[in-house]
Amino acid sequence: MAPATVVIVGAGLAGLRTAEELRVRGYAGAITLIGAERRPPYDRPPLSKKVLTGELDDTGLQPDLGSLAVDLRLAETAVALGDGVLRTDAAEYPFGALVVATGATPVTLPGGGEQLVLRTADDALALRARLTPATRLAIVGAGWIGAELATAAAGRGCRVTVIEAAATPLATALGTEVGAQTTPWYAEAGVDLRLEAAVASIEPAGIALADGGWLACDLVVTAVGVRPAVAWLAGSGVLLDNGVVVDAGLRASVPGVFAVGDCASFWSGRYRRQLRVEHWDVALHSPEVAAANIAGGSEAYDPVPYFWSEQFGRMVQYVGWHGAADRLVWRGTPAEARWAACWLAGGRLVAALTVGLPRDLLQARRVIAAGVVVDPAALADPRVAIRDSPLE
Repeated sequence: MAPATVVIVGAGLAGLRTAEELRVRGYAGAITLIGAERRPPYDRPPLSKKVLTGELDDTGLQPDLGSLAVDLRLAETAVALGDGVLRTDAAEYPFGALVVATGATPVTLPGGGEQLVLRTADDALALRARLTPATRLAIVGAGWIGAELATAAAGRGCRVTVIEAAATPLATALGTEVGAQTTPWYAEAGVDLRLEAAVASIEPAGIALADGGWLACDLVVTAVGVRPAVAWLAGSGVLLDNGVVVDAGLRASVPGVFAVGDCASFWSGRYRRQLRVEHWDVALHSPEVAAANIAGGSEAYDPVPYFWSEQFGRMVQYVGWHGAADRLVWRGTPAEARWAACWLAGGRLVAALTVGLPRDLLQARRVIAAGVVVDPAALADPRVAIRDSPLE
């Protein structure tokens, strides 16, 4: 039986989608949607792209909350959970089911100097106003967001330096062998990329490096990753380990509590492990499963993760999870404008990165989902469609 009241904490895409999916699936009870920001739900991916470049000012999702019959409470922050009640800094909310969709918060670095981050719409608009020609901008971190920031800032005429502690860009996301292929993109865009450069602290006039060096700059943006925003659940009985630990149905360890989006560490039967994926696609689709199960269903969430990035004039797309891969196959060569990297585990395609090859990405996603053994030689040959690479 569906609960009489559902409280959703987190008014981003994942929270809004949960409310929408509950109504789609016939849930007729009360829904309260609580957000820490003052803005109604909006989309985040454009913040590091078209908002920074000035092509967009507003990424609002413009939901029809009236037709959804959702009680929207903004500028409230969750502080505790216990005994079927969510407590915020403004009120208490009894619930029959609670959906945790609080997302993640950026990691910052030591030091007394100003450091900006890019997570919210307000962050993006404030940063854009300071990306003026000749501004000496330092970006700490050459991951997905760091690369997109560098792209936008260089396009606005800033003098951009990117500092990365690893040996290559995207080392954490893709590994150094694949990440290294993106290194030339920075120089082509006029961006100074400094690798294996650890930061000691952010200071008022620049960045103190761990090796004793100094980088003078006008503005610092820290882009070294995020942490799930779940500290407020400490002591609630909800199991936490790199986010809210949930099963394949997105149920947490406390009955009636679910988690979706960036803060959910869900069980993947496909990869036989807990996964926490900080991508738009998860925020879009995981609410479908949570809503179905709140409404009395028994669905499982086991996606082939997907992510895209627009950087230095290239469309970069990634699908799958390569953490257990035992072989890397190149499709084309990275010296070309369009190429791909494919990861295999036990002969099966488990992940792929494509640059300028959207059709290959779509086909790779289907092959990964099928879980079939592939022919590495066919996979490596750009003349052979990825859909034709399976041996089974």
